[in-house]
Parts: sequence; structure tokens; C-alpha cells
Amino acid sequence: SKILRVTGEPIDQFAALVDKSSKSKARRLKTVPLIGFAQAGRGGLFDDGGFPTGEGWEQILFPNITDENSYALQISGDSMEPAFRAGDTIIVSPNVSVRVGDRVVVKTVHGEVMAKVLKNQNARRIELESINPEHGVRTVDNDDIIWMSRIIWASQ
Repeated sequence: SKILRVTGEPIDQFAALVDKSSKSKARRLKTVPLIGFAQAGRGGLFDDGGFPTGEGWEQILFPNITDENSYALQISGDSMEPAFRAGDTIIVSPNVSVRVGDRVVVKTVHGEVMAKVLKNQNARRIELESINPEHGVRTVDNDDIIWMSRIIWASQ
């Protein structure tokens, strides 16, 4: 009631403003495809550019996603602790530029899909640092990489 007195607005106009605000928030939600990280290495779920394709994807609502090709991976197991724990969800954007220091998801020609930190990159190979400090740095030839996409958000 204090807000109404200060602004001089009748209750119906104030309620209309609140209603518009909540509708605006609802419009910013976007449907994002989701699969489990363990399933990400199976064939048919990504094209050669790292974009989600095929069947087997669930859908979740997520706010403020501007990349229409973003997708979500649900973490399983403990190999990415302490950064990512079982049940966490990461949002991956294949359209966002990748830079050294970024957390990335990489798919190799051998079908392996991994989440790592891009430690170094040159014309011949990349160095990927494990998110889990118990694992070391891995070097992968560029010819062995099908795609690499940046992790833009994680539920932690």
C-alpha cells in the first residue's frame, strides 16, 4: 500500500505492471535440448559441427539463452569433481568462440566426448586440462577433433 500511495497509482494499474513483468520473464525462457553426458558419445546426437541433432534429447526450459543451438548435458559420475558433480547440468554453446582458459566440451574422431579446460591451442594440437585435479593434461591433435564447444553455464 505504501508503493501505491507514493506513486499515486490505482491498484489495477499496479497489478497490470506486475503482470506484464512476469509475462516478460516467461518469454525469455527458451527450450534447450538435454541429454546425459554419458550418452553424448553415442552416434547420431550431434552433427559434425557439434550441433544437437537426431532423437533422444529431452527438453528443459532455460532463461536468457541467445544461441538457438545451445544444449544441456547432465553430469553423471564423479570424474569431473569438484567443478561438476553428478546431477549438475551444463549449458554448451557451439556458436560461442572458444579461447584458452575456457571450459569446453570436445568430441574426438574416436567418439569420445569430454569436458575439459582448454589450456593451449596451436595449428597442430590442443592441450586439455582435466577439470578434476587428479587427472593431468591431455594433448589431442587437431585432426582428431570433430568439434569443440564452450561451456557457458553450469548449475553448481
